[in-house]
Amino acid sequence: MTPVVLIAEELAPSAIDVLAYDFDVRHVDGTDRVALLAAVTEADALIVRSATAVDAEVFAAAGSLKVVARAGVGLDNVDVPSATARGVMVVNAPTSNIVSAAEQAIALLLAVARNTASASQSLKRGEWKRARYTGVEVQGKTVGVVGLGRIGVLFAQRMASFGTRLIAYDPYIQPARAAQLGVRLVGLEELLRESDFISVHLPRTPETFGLIGEKELGMVKPGVRIVNAARGGLIDEQALAVALAEGRVAGAGLDVFLTEPTTESPLFAFENVVVTPHLGASTAEAQDKAGLSVARSVKLALQGEFVPDAVNVQAGGVVDEDVRPLLSLAEKLGRVFTAVAGGVAASVTVEVSGEIVTHDVGVLKLATTKGLFASVVDERVTYVNAPQLAADRGVDVELTINEEPCEHLNLVTVRGALPDGRRVSVAGTLTVTSTREICKLTEVDGFDIDLTADGVLLFFRYSDRPGMIGTIGTLLGESGVNIAAMQVARREAGGEALMTLTLDSSIDADLLSAVADGIGSARGALVDLRSE
Repeated sequence: MTPVVLIAEELAPSAIDVLAYDFDVRHVDGTDRVALLAAVTEADALIVRSATAVDAEVFAAAGSLKVVARAGVGLDNVDVPSATARGVMVVNAPTSNIVSAAEQAIALLLAVARNTASASQSLKRGEWKRARYTGVEVQGKTVGVVGLGRIGVLFAQRMASFGTRLIAYDPYIQPARAAQLGVRLVGLEELLRESDFISVHLPRTPETFGLIGEKELGMVKPGVRIVNAARGGLIDEQALAVALAEGRVAGAGLDVFLTEPTTESPLFAFENVVVTPHLGASTAEAQDKAGLSVARSVKLALQGEFVPDAVNVQAGGVVDEDVRPLLSLAEKLGRVFTAVAGGVAASVTVEVSGEIVTHDVGVLKLATTKGLFASVVDERVTYVNAPQLAADRGVDVELTINEEPCEHLNLVTVRGALPDGRRVSVAGTLTVTSTREICKLTEVDGFDIDLTADGVLLFFRYSDRPGMIGTIGTLLGESGVNIAAMQVARREAGGEALMTLTLDSSIDADLLSAVADGIGSARGALVDLRSE
């Protein structure tokens, strides 16, 4: 059945095109509560902007929902804890508006420097008052950047081209990184004292709320001009109005306010204040980027892939390009482990070796956990609910890094202890050819093998003796099952052996038992990797 993607607010046509080929795309007015609750019952994915409230009631109505996507940066209208509790992935578009936001800050700074808005209004009233609207140049001035995150960096890079001196306050960035950007890191008080222009680029958190208030505005360099295109509440608006009235602050440009929407503010009375109604992300390009970003994330989520922009996934965030291909390998190893173990382990260790350990490989633990439970629970296992499934069953999954020399560029080994005391292990590596990436099993339960981790795999442990290959081939052939590949591993002649087979089709439990009985194996293990 084709997955249903429900779009509850306007989305760029280019974003819809990304989804239309693979999914059943439907539309609903997200502000119509009754219509939304009715439509979401069949949705696998829900895409919203800022007007649709996605709360616990929506999640309760959505029986098959796998991902909620907010085509924008904030998530104020999405109940993330409720989504996580139900295993629903939540994604947004955190970088979609960063260029637009940086450019908006620059536009406000220039408008304040040259009195652009007030001069425009004066001329439209029929006045020609050039002297009244004399401004200041930006070149040669000191620009203080409060916050050197992604938007702050873009702002600083662009302001550098104006021939400014750049200083910044950000306690979470290293001086060396700031120096690379041509920015000198200083404390907040020093920034306030030295800056001719100040632009704020911080998220609103308990730590940053009211960061620039009455005390801080009393420290500023006389004649400073202040811009805030980040979040309302970072600057105390009442204290700013007082500083403007007293002449300590020569002008301000504000795109955001403590309460939004707002049409009344003491700041609106000042001719040297430029205000806009939160237009930081309001460009055609930003809207397109947001829509395309979440459309691609929805597609990845519905295909069972890792989604970098998922906000409620452990180990979420940017995954290194060298690590990303190993996600499939780790998940397959988790599936093979559970099949070989014959049940859920009490504890599991995911060990990563090889040159890949120079990268952050923490996400491989998550991918392995997802694979461990893929075939043992009724619900769909996702990157969101996999850790909770492990916790609910008391399965402790740990990640270890092995920095010892390894014969592979990358090697992932999954070891675990079962409730009955047995220990099981599987290992694999990823090889890359000119055309594709190949996941390979290198070890199963202590036996060295070299097998592509794909298709339907069968594993049998038995006492090595003549005729076993023929017996298995006959039993499968009589049932119309074709063997695509076969390997036998043993430690010594006549000892215990491991046979691995790749089949063209799956088999049922009865045939699996019959084959195992036919060769005297305690049990066979079957894992179908075709859907991964």
